[in-house]
Parts: sequence; C-alpha cells; structure tokens
Amino acid sequence: MRATPTPDLMLEPAFDPAGSARDAIGASQAAVQGLNVRHGTILTLEDINVSFDGFKALNNLNLYIGVGELRCIIGPNGAGKTTLMDVITGKTRPDSGVAYFGETLDLTQMSEVEIAQSGIGRKFQKPTVFEALTVFENLELAQKTNKSVWASLRATLSSAQKERIDEVLHTIKLEAARNRQAGLLSHGQKQFLEIGMLLMQDPQLLLLDEPVAGMTDAETEFTAELFKSLARRHSLMVVEHDMGFVGSIADHVTVLHQGSVLAEGALEEVQTNERVIEVYLGR
Repeated sequence: MRATPTPDLMLEPAFDPAGSARDAIGASQAAVQGLNVRHGTILTLEDINVSFDGFKALNNLNLYIGVGELRCIIGPNGAGKTTLMDVITGKTRPDSGVAYFGETLDLTQMSEVEIAQSGIGRKFQKPTVFEALTVFENLELAQKTNKSVWASLRATLSSAQKERIDEVLHTIKLEAARNRQAGLLSHGQKQFLEIGMLLMQDPQLLLLDEPVAGMTDAETEFTAELFKSLARRHSLMVVEHDMGFVGSIADHVTVLHQGSVLAEGALEEVQTNERVIEVYLGR
C-alpha cells in the first residue's frame, strides 16, 4: 500500500533506491512546479474499486504515471478506461482505494473543479469548442484567469497573455485560422483547438480520450508529433484504439481488462503477451 504522504515540497524528481514501480518512465526528465513529486510519480492509483449496480468497472486497479511520461492505455470495450479517467478527474468516486496527484493531493477528497485547478486537464473523444467564437477567442476564454462576470467584463489581454495565445496557436498549427469561427474548422482542427484550450490552463497531467478518432492520416501524424513534443513538459495519459498511433507515441503501454491491469510495459512486450493477444489484439 501507499506510504503516508509527506508535506515536503521537492520540485526535482527523485527515485527510491529500490527502484519500485513508482519510479515510472520519464521521471528524470521534468520538474513539476508547485507539486510534490519526490518519487518521480505524478499519478498514483492503488487498489481502486468502482462498482455500478453490482458490475465491477474497476477491480483493484493499480497505476503509476511518471513525471513527463507519455502513457497509452489500451483495452477492449468495457475494460474500464473511461471509468479510470472519471476517477482521476473526480467525476466518479471510487468505492475504495488510493488516488493521489503528486504526493499530497488526495483526488478522492477533491471536487472536479479543484482537480482541474490543481493541474489535471481532460479532453473527451468528441471535441467541445465554442463554435460561434473564433479560434483566438476560444483560447482567450480558456485562459487560467478569474472567470467571474465582473472580471470578464473588465478583462483586457496583457502582452504576456497575447504571447501565450500566439505560442499555443503555433503549437497546434492554427495560426492561419486564428480569426476563423471554430464551427468552420475541420474535425481534426477542432481536436487541435480543444488541446490548445487545455494547454492554456497549463496542466501538469493531460488525459486524452481517443484523440485521433475520425482524423485523416496527415492529422494523425501531426497529433503524434504534437504529443511527443508535449511530453516531458507535461505528463500525458492517452486512451486509444489505433495501435499504429499508439506505436508511434508510447513510452509505456498499460492494457486494461475487466477493470484491472492485464499487462504493462513497452509496446513490443505487450503485443507478444499471450493474454493480451487473446482478449484484445487477436491473432
């Protein structure tokens, strides 16, 4: 079981001498400002159980994601992938188990808003943007600022805020569409815009649900490059069925089956696992 959290604020990741599973891939590559990550792990889930009317959606699930890691979660329909993300973001409360962001933030005791404000951003499969607003206005609205009515009415963009929006526009390759209504964008461009809106919140952990569903080959290729560029500066957890895409981005792959971790490791290891082949990949 997880050790009792300590209050020490240590920005540089460190490793347990024993080299336990908590020392996840990529942990030495990044520091997370303001978050205690002394074991090099940004997300810790242990013995998580979730039941819905007797159905066990998550069953003693254990998962550790390292600072700066790009983790892919795969598995058949009904394996518990969506419920897993719901637990992390506070939408679903586990029946039992431990869920920590960093060393000291107990996700089971935080509201959805508090979890989002702490640095966890989630993108759903279907893009959700403000279609009547321009690309620039969507990013402006997504800023991490006071969202009260009075503050919004009086708000003017600072030069630093404008530079940040320009930076995100460049990252998601929508500079030329900055003044275009979001509703006129292609499906893939809407996906990129929503990712940009998440980036405006400066999240430390990004949860991305089937991000390349419905994309063209070119858009999928760009998404792979985008995610690889975001890793190390952010930690990413990507739920995806496209194994070609998974193979192009993953540091580490976790396979879920019947609410538990069936296998974990490099993609090559997972693809040759007999149980994974039997329940998910096929022969």
